[in-house]
Amino acid sequence: MTSLPNSTERKLGLVIDLDICVGCHACVTSCKEWNTGGYSAPLSDHDPYGADPSGAWLNRVHSFEVTDGDWSRTVHFPRSCLHCEEPACVTVCPTGASYKRVEDGIVLVNPDTCIGCKLCSWACPYGAREYDYDHGVMKKCTLCVDRIYNETIPEEDRIPACVRACPTGARAFGDLGDPDSDVSQSVEERGGFNLLEEFGYKPVNKYLPPRKPVEPLPQAAEEAPANTGSRLEKLFAWADRALSR
Repeated sequence: MTSLPNSTERKLGLVIDLDICVGCHACVTSCKEWNTGGYSAPLSDHDPYGADPSGAWLNRVHSFEVTDGDWSRTVHFPRSCLHCEEPACVTVCPTGASYKRVEDGIVLVNPDTCIGCKLCSWACPYGAREYDYDHGVMKKCTLCVDRIYNETIPEEDRIPACVRACPTGARAFGDLGDPDSDVSQSVEERGGFNLLEEFGYKPVNKYLPPRKPVEPLPQAAEEAPANTGSRLEKLFAWADRALSR
């Protein structure tokens, strides 16, 4: 079995804001595009436009309807490798193909020594491992390791492809081991959380919770300001009150 480093120099990872993710799947397609020609290349695809498509995807988005009392909304939940501090997928690997880098904490798979036994996929509670049937090896999010250190591309592009592609800024990348970094500060300010923290794998990636509305829309005429007239005018009055706070 594979051992883990006692500590890593940095903890590079993602912070995903569930409040502003719109479920557009730009992160999914950009991840597929970059990694099909990058570190994990190629990523298989079979019958992509047919009735039963299949293939290796390193990033996925699930959508859920969430209700809490009189508050309800759709929450889009992106899912990929969380680059845990104590990843079960690494410790169960019989060949050492799965490993965690000391210099930045990124969890990777060496395709030359991976035997495709799938033990890592069974050990990972987050479903982050993908078996590539074309090549017989396991694949996963690499945090675009071949991109973030690539000095031949513009500096603003030296971030994971999913972060670069996100149109709403719902994804951020940085060192979560540095309490003064922008990503660490956003986690502190918004109450960011670990996914399935009770398992004890200490995921580096964090999620920011969706916000609830400041004030519910008025349901009855007496709740709206006096003399507002039409329903549209009542809505504008409510918005003015909310924005002036």
